[in-house]
Amino acid sequence: MNLQTLGWNQYFEEAFKEYKEQGYEVGRVILEHKRIYRVLTEKGELLAEVSGKMRFQALERQDYPAIGDWVVLTPRYEENKATIHDILPRKSKFSRKVAGMTTEEQIVATNVDTIFLVNALNADFNIRRIERYVLTAWESGANPVIILSKSDLCEDIEEKIAQVESVAFGVPIHAISAEQNIGMDQLAPYVYEGQTIALLGSSGVGKSTLTNALLGSTKQEVQSVREGDDRGRHTTTHRELIILDKGGILIDTPGMRELQLWEADEGFSQSFSDVEALAENCRFRDCSHMKEPGCAIQEAIEDGILERDRYNSYVKLQKELAFLERKENKRAALLEKAKWKKITSTQKKSKR
Repeated sequence: MNLQTLGWNQYFEEAFKEYKEQGYEVGRVILEHKRIYRVLTEKGELLAEVSGKMRFQALERQDYPAIGDWVVLTPRYEENKATIHDILPRKSKFSRKVAGMTTEEQIVATNVDTIFLVNALNADFNIRRIERYVLTAWESGANPVIILSKSDLCEDIEEKIAQVESVAFGVPIHAISAEQNIGMDQLAPYVYEGQTIALLGSSGVGKSTLTNALLGSTKQEVQSVREGDDRGRHTTTHRELIILDKGGILIDTPGMRELQLWEADEGFSQSFSDVEALAENCRFRDCSHMKEPGCAIQEAIEDGILERDRYNSYVKLQKELAFLERKENKRAALLEKAKWKKITSTQKKSKR
């Protein structure tokens, strides 16, 4: 297997140049087992762990390898093992805040070219969820593509597509049924050698069925929808990078019961470009869009140009990001303190 098949390109070649001169090799992380990683190299698959130095210098989750990362390593081919010394700069990174009250990043996948945002067209269809996924996808640095799955279970496909278009400007949208092989040919332009695609979506939207269809074989277990609410059951239990026989790389991920934002700067403006463009026309620069005279936002809502639910979502996500930023600033201060504590401790030990 050559590196190009795994997604290697000039970007990573430049980043690896100095390490290559020092005799290191490179591989791509395809699976993680609690700080033990399965890594694919040109010479095969290795079981790898991070070096002691790398573990000591790591302060947070992003300092450890994630699915899709290119890592610098020293292989021990006779043992089918390796030691990871560093992570090459990430070209893209899809992250979310971990569930619960903890302010911590969970990296879902890295170095992804295209993100298939999979949403079911059955009773689980949720436009606000799609809005949130698109925002996070834009922020990741990858190109989002919306896959509306289970089209065979939907009678108003065109109406649903129109709803999605109203919150996902410029994002390609494809209605498919992987189970019935409907619309699958629309995905072919995204799947070719060297391109990495990540499948993201909530539990039971049909990611496993789509994975099997793209693979041309049954790799992932598939479960039927629940009776009563027409929602799918959770199937995939871990993230995994898979090399497709027809070319391309696929990262399948477990269904997300919730997607809490981690970062959204450029992604936010891109996702809500319609709202922010309207806000530019407000009479006052510091308009709160509540009751001020000459508020373009409120006028657009009254005239039916902007949906109130769309604007409410904009406000809600803004507040969520502002709260996260305050929490993140506190966490950054604690991490800086921990870093200097480590440095001081090491200096004291070296003087003994």
